[in-house]
Amino acid sequence: MTNTASPPRRWTADVHREVLSNGLTLLVQRDDSAPAVAAVTHVRAGFFDEPDRWIGISHVLEHMFFKGTPTRAVGQIARETKSAGGYLNASTSYDRTSYFVVLPASALARAVDIQADALRHSQIDAGELERELRVIIQEAKRKLDTPDAVTYETLHELMFDHHRIRRWRIGTEEQLSGYTREDVAGYYRSRYVPERTIVSVVGAVPVEETLAVLRAAYGDWTSAPGAVDPSPTEPPREGVRARTLRGDVTRAELSLGWRTVDALHPDSVPLDVAAAVLSAGRGSWLYRILREPGVVTGISASNYAPGDVGVFSISADVEPARVDQALEGIASATSRLALLGPGEADLNRARTLLQARWARRNESMEGRASALASAEALGRIELLDEEYERLSTVTVDDVRAVARRYLLPESVSGVVYLPDGVGEDLTAERLAAAFAVAPLTAIATPEATPPAPRAARAARGSRTAEVLHVPLSGLDLLIRRKPGVPAVMLGYYVPRDAAEAPEMAGVGALAMRSIIRGAGALDAAALAFAAEGLGGTLTPSAGIDWAGLSLPVLSENLAPAATLLRLAAFDPAFNEMDVMTERGLLLEEARQVADDMFRYPFLLAFGAAFRDRGYGRPVGGTVDTLPQLGIDDVRAWHRTSFAGRRGALVVVGDLDPDAAAAELAGVFADVPGGAVAPPRARQLVQPAEDDWQRVTPRAKAQTAFAMAFPGPDRRDPRRHAADVWGAVASGLGGRLFDKLRDRRSLAYTVVGTAWARRDGGAILTYIATSPEREEEARSAMLTELTRFAEERVSDQELAEGVNYLSGQAEVSRQSAGAVAGEIVDAWLAGEGLGELEDPGARYRSVTADAIRDVAAAAFSGARAEGVVRGA
Repeated sequence: MTNTASPPRRWTADVHREVLSNGLTLLVQRDDSAPAVAAVTHVRAGFFDEPDRWIGISHVLEHMFFKGTPTRAVGQIARETKSAGGYLNASTSYDRTSYFVVLPASALARAVDIQADALRHSQIDAGELERELRVIIQEAKRKLDTPDAVTYETLHELMFDHHRIRRWRIGTEEQLSGYTREDVAGYYRSRYVPERTIVSVVGAVPVEETLAVLRAAYGDWTSAPGAVDPSPTEPPREGVRARTLRGDVTRAELSLGWRTVDALHPDSVPLDVAAAVLSAGRGSWLYRILREPGVVTGISASNYAPGDVGVFSISADVEPARVDQALEGIASATSRLALLGPGEADLNRARTLLQARWARRNESMEGRASALASAEALGRIELLDEEYERLSTVTVDDVRAVARRYLLPESVSGVVYLPDGVGEDLTAERLAAAFAVAPLTAIATPEATPPAPRAARAARGSRTAEVLHVPLSGLDLLIRRKPGVPAVMLGYYVPRDAAEAPEMAGVGALAMRSIIRGAGALDAAALAFAAEGLGGTLTPSAGIDWAGLSLPVLSENLAPAATLLRLAAFDPAFNEMDVMTERGLLLEEARQVADDMFRYPFLLAFGAAFRDRGYGRPVGGTVDTLPQLGIDDVRAWHRTSFAGRRGALVVVGDLDPDAAAAELAGVFADVPGGAVAPPRARQLVQPAEDDWQRVTPRAKAQTAFAMAFPGPDRRDPRRHAADVWGAVASGLGGRLFDKLRDRRSLAYTVVGTAWARRDGGAILTYIATSPEREEEARSAMLTELTRFAEERVSDQELAEGVNYLSGQAEVSRQSAGAVAGEIVDAWLAGEGLGELEDPGARYRSVTADAIRDVAAAAFSGARAEGVVRGA
């Protein structure tokens, strides 16, 4: 297989860099691929800058960033941003804290004014700090209830004895509750200074005007030296280390790690490629050794290099009884990489996949602005181009050398998180033995020769909302140009039939997941290699309203990608052993979802709301239904409900629509005509009187509960009022956020949203709080919902909600994947492509009375609840 990646491109082309007299750095790049702009404020201060007395204080300050200035009250920063049509958020990492806002390009000046005010004049009010610390403590408890987060951070603690990466970075409840205004303000004054700040702007904005706006906002900020408190250094060491954690979890989480190097080291990029050889895509070694045969449900490898350290880690979700098998597979793969290195085909697959993923990551304004700021923080923006170019020159010897240098059997560390009372502890001796005698499992390079593309043929169609529609005999082509990066998203989707019978729940998901295990003459590995050599991964989806198969690739590979997509969609192998293996993995995932403190309450609530039918059954099946599904069920579902239905091929990216239509028509013109899916019955939120609340007790730090109320479906004209209600109620600056989180510190996560699907709808809420405050949280939530039903929202709330949704309709079109999703939704679940003309118009017509009417209909009706009750 040859490397089909595009020639290296310059991601920093036309970036204007300017350092102000006070030391602050400005970066501006114009990108007219979408009418949006992102502004990222990157402060070089994170968890590594915190002395032990201030663990987690960077994250505390991140929260206080939104808590007001002398000229903006608490919540006003978020509300003004929402009113401008934008969203804002922040994240704290080991070496930085980043604040970002993404909004329509026309509102940039307003966003810069808001961000600069928050950055320079954060008030850090003592009372607000006290309340926010209680919120952060709830966030810390949520993290304790997340097994993979606990496992991964424990790995860092195990691997390092001195460096600050070893600490529980968010801080403990005891330490957080003791922080004072003087602590936080002292950290703020000493770290948030111009010389440690980078402001990066990417979007459809004129460069010189943008620079003028930025100079005006930051130019008079007084320069000051930033405090430097570096982490203790970590001496080299050898020796195998292991630790076992136990708790109320359903499966084991396994994480292994080795120390590596910082991001600027010459070995950093080859380590990234090594991680891709091991785990990127379905053609990767670990996927084929462990995931494909069903030993693990998930496997990943990465090289993470924040600041002056590096960690190469491999993580897996696995049954406790199969931990030794997972260890053996990982040890075999890493040993093989160090001794033999990857084959040329493996290397080319990994490099192509990494370059394509790089392109997609930089497709959004926010992604590129963040990447530019990060590169500047490391030394210079050109590092972005150099790293991208280095990907194409990494050799087999380079990968083998870094694996041999860093992935040493005698230096591995491992953490396993096991269910209480189940499985064997992971000891250093057990871990060392797994790596000392690792067999070099043969990993054959598959013959990945897909069918040859067919000749193009004439294709005529019509355009609506910039989408070219070409009807073929068996399907519809929907094509839209999205410039920006040399990539294309293509996918084939069909509407779902009537809801699966309760006893057949999961059959569609099982069929779609089994499709990628082989098609035509290609087995699973060959199919994966063929797709990943084009720059993408075949991804099946089995949603509530449609099923599909997507493949993102480099633009130049459209025709071979379409040919491969057709093969997988219409000629799957459905080998019985493969299907049964996939069934076993789905079954394990159905069990593991109970560990997810966000998803599982909703799963319980939907089951009660729809009485375990239709939308009330998990798309992926249940522990009761999946064991009953067989190969005949899968083949029958595919024949009648996927290949036998008229679907849509949606293609979005950097292409010429007419030329693409001709290529695609050549591939798909002779697909047999499928039947149009029949109408489905409407599904209503109607819980049984004696089963409206479903409760699962767990040994967790929090209680989380979701509520489901009746709401408008996808084609109900009231759904836009329901969406505006969600914008008013939820998110930073939303009413639920203000009343339940900001004022009462009940929770870190508070959600209120409209859920509209083709045949039913709901209004949903969620909150996670301390177990002892469950009833207080429920009462407070219901009080606020009743207010919505009885009172009109204010003119200001209405304007903010409408402007936010109208703005996001523009902002959301930054990536080909997002645009493709919008087209699929309009075509298969909505009222057609006309919806895409001006998606903000229907929001602008919503009134306060319409919102009250939707709320009254929802909150005066039935209510279903799903509760995971912590102890």
